[in-house]
Amino acid sequence: MGAAKMRPPCFTMSHEGTRGLGGRFGATLCVLCVALTCQLAPLPTRASCLPRAALDFGGRAPFVPREATESIRVMQSRIDALLRAPRLDSRALAALYAVQAQSYSALELDAQARESALKGLPLAPSLVDPLQVDLLIAYADNVYDATDINRVIETLQAARAAQQKPSAADICLLITLGRLQFRQDHAAQAVASLTQAYRASMTPALAAQQVAAASALSTVLRNVGDFQQALALNQEVVDWDTAHDASLDLSISRYLRGRIFAALHNYGQAIEEYSSSRQLSTVLDDSQGIAFADMSTCEAQIELGQLAHARPQCQNAARIFTSSHSNNAFKQTQALLARIDLAQGRADQALNTLNQVLDHAGTDMPPRQAAPNYYLRARSEGALHDYGLAYEDLNQYVQRYTAENELDRTQQVAVLRARFDTDHEIERNATLERELALSTERLQLRKQELRWTVVIIALAAFILVMLTGMLIANRRHRRELLRLARLDGLTGLPNRRRTGELATAAISSAAVAARPVTVALIDLDHFKVINDRCGHAVGDHVLTEFARLGRDVLRASDTLGRWGGEEFLLILPDTGLDTALTVIQRMRSKAATVQLPATARGLQVSFSAGLATRTKIVQSLNEIVASADAALYEAKNGGRNLIRLDRDTYRTAESNVLRALYGGIGTVES
Repeated sequence: MGAAKMRPPCFTMSHEGTRGLGGRFGATLCVLCVALTCQLAPLPTRASCLPRAALDFGGRAPFVPREATESIRVMQSRIDALLRAPRLDSRALAALYAVQAQSYSALELDAQARESALKGLPLAPSLVDPLQVDLLIAYADNVYDATDINRVIETLQAARAAQQKPSAADICLLITLGRLQFRQDHAAQAVASLTQAYRASMTPALAAQQVAAASALSTVLRNVGDFQQALALNQEVVDWDTAHDASLDLSISRYLRGRIFAALHNYGQAIEEYSSSRQLSTVLDDSQGIAFADMSTCEAQIELGQLAHARPQCQNAARIFTSSHSNNAFKQTQALLARIDLAQGRADQALNTLNQVLDHAGTDMPPRQAAPNYYLRARSEGALHDYGLAYEDLNQYVQRYTAENELDRTQQVAVLRARFDTDHEIERNATLERELALSTERLQLRKQELRWTVVIIALAAFILVMLTGMLIANRRHRRELLRLARLDGLTGLPNRRRTGELATAAISSAAVAARPVTVALIDLDHFKVINDRCGHAVGDHVLTEFARLGRDVLRASDTLGRWGGEEFLLILPDTGLDTALTVIQRMRSKAATVQLPATARGLQVSFSAGLATRTKIVQSLNEIVASADAALYEAKNGGRNLIRLDRDTYRTAESNVLRALYGGIGTVES
């Protein structure tokens, strides 16, 4: 499958995001981004297009596990056994290499797929041998170099000439040819080949080949803007994969369905499809599938303004792409993270990321993907007052936009003509002629709009110089005021007011969902002694280190806030006492690692804590904090470096928690 799921992120900007460069220019960019989202993906490949019966060797077809990862392991084990055998069974070995190549391809491991296919091809040299065809398809599906694609297309055409027509082998080769033509950006040729394959396979005996053609054709039609037809073809594929329990293929078809909804700006439905695809990829241990689902979910959440949810999705995708050396997909994900940073006011971080994305001036990515990256970098540079570089990047964007717009016009006209020539059976000639005329009219309007866009860009550049500085300074001041109003200046933790808000929200949510929530009031032991003996600088160091180390052991949903002085409030949503005790114990261990100067001889950083949970009696924040404070008072009076429960929490605690309280973690009964 190669990079079958490798789709570029859409760089459509919200009204707020385009306001600084003029509303009309922002709208034009959104039009471009829809085109970008729809035009770059290589076509998906599926499990072997040929029926397994055609690949039988001596009545012993190779066993294929349902998961691609397990299939690779099983096939390699059987290959090793055959290679050790006294007499080599060449046909059996070729079949095993074919299955192994398809499994690697399904996991987007292109180089390994090509290597396995090349090992098997000499073992089944006849062009009419289904094994030769299967291995050739597996190799072709994982070729992306332009020179190699041309060579492989010639080989595919020679193989087609040797096949009977119509036959499964001929149709599978034609589908593969269509995928490579699209990979060459010859969308019209791809439509012609895939439509021919789809029509030729409209018989019950060739149903699997028809689904394979529908899958590839759906992606091409999506990329040339025929979204409704793309959805209809994709639904055929989803229904087939569901009925045949083809989990890996279903994960791909669900993902591609999400891409169609995203192109239609139906981001909520797109996220649902990505989620379904990700669940299947997780079961199948398909890390690349998970990464692409996360990247596209991140993109959709950005479009919906859900930046806080989007960032972890993109970060996980970037981590997987880095480990698998998927450079283009990694750069797409980095560009999405830059969008989030820019939207959240971190223009310097966004610019640094985009400089890495464009480190080869866009030559290492599809031209349509490079254009919005230049625009995004111009916005980042403008936010940092570097208007000269911003203007240069805007010019780069306009030049690339103009060139791709012309290519888009030519390609769409060619595709419509190809569909007109190949779609005789469904008698859509008159409709296609109207589509062609409308498409030409729309493209002329887009050219006129582009001319206006160039004028607006020139005007916007002057306005940008005058207004951006004032706008950014004002936003920066507002962000700083908001930050100061919510964060403690020394530790960087939420201050008392913000901590109270977060705690109240967590308690309310727990009440609605009938879920537990545990609150701990933490007080650093002997802090005044440390301050008096070592100085306030050491005391500040202890507070900041405790805050840093404490955050390290918490979940994203947990909150550690500075309650006052050396007191901290810890809120643990969806957490019972046993888990809360484990968390606080880890914090105690971390606190003990804080280094003190020689003047603090005999002292060690530790803390006492009082725990309370929400009960029918104790429900409000003030009540819970009061209960925790009472437990903390007992911990302090009990000798410090202790954890105590308030009385209501103690009465409801489970036996294993009570055993832990007596079991040597420094805690005694309430």
